[in-house]
Amino acid sequence: MTAHGMTGTVSFTKMEGAGNDFIMINNADSSLSLDWRSFAASMCPPKTGIGADGVIVIEPDSETDFTFRIFNADGSEAEMCGNGARCAALFAHEQGIAGTAMRFTTLAGVIGARIDGNEVAIEMTEPFGMETGIDLDLQGACRTVHYVNTGVPHAILFTHRLDEEDVAGIGRLVRFHERFAPAGTNADFVEVQGPGCIRVRTYERGVEGETLACGTGAVASAILSHHLGKVSEVPVLVRMKGGDLKIDFTAGQKGYTRVWLMGPVTTVFTGQVRLGT
Repeated sequence: MTAHGMTGTVSFTKMEGAGNDFIMINNADSSLSLDWRSFAASMCPPKTGIGADGVIVIEPDSETDFTFRIFNADGSEAEMCGNGARCAALFAHEQGIAGTAMRFTTLAGVIGARIDGNEVAIEMTEPFGMETGIDLDLQGACRTVHYVNTGVPHAILFTHRLDEEDVAGIGRLVRFHERFAPAGTNADFVEVQGPGCIRVRTYERGVEGETLACGTGAVASAILSHHLGKVSEVPVLVRMKGGDLKIDFTAGQKGYTRVWLMGPVTTVFTGQVRLGT
């Protein structure tokens, strides 16, 4: 592929966190000038590209260790991605860009991270915009959802039959519902398993389908489960198809603060992409 006429090769690392997989690009020296939207749309498909939920680009920042940019599989740029940010933290550390404790800039704000081996924890931006008890008409069927923004928007649907939910179909209706226009929302289906454990399946905006995990969705699901009294123990264990995540937070009069997303990150492989013809 070409990007602004650029030819040559681009080195990348494929990483995954709880089954969310990303193509990691080190552009800390600003040597690459690519159309990252086109690059993501071309490289993310599993059959014709590398295969990933998104492309993450590490770029320089004057006030923090680096700038984090994420481009979804459809080429759109997202504000934040929890598991992507965890992958970015480990990637930046392994590339010598940051130490085991770091701060980096995202479109959703400054994120803190700490690394212990392959376990990566990130301190999320404080959630905002919480609304509960929103009744939606989904092509004739009424579902109650709860909303919070954890860096990106999430609508939560509680269920007692998680495995039977039509995550792709209902999730798409919620994602594009006029109630959340024009930006849209992610849709998370949550089943409570105990006082400190939930299961979650997520339809992700930008990927436009169900993913194996979603970090910001895990945070949103845990916080709303706690807020509605469905879980009481903290940290909350969030079980997703791609693996388990832990969400820690402080709940107080000012809302939810000191929100941490924790879990392992794995390097899958490294390689090079040839640009041009």
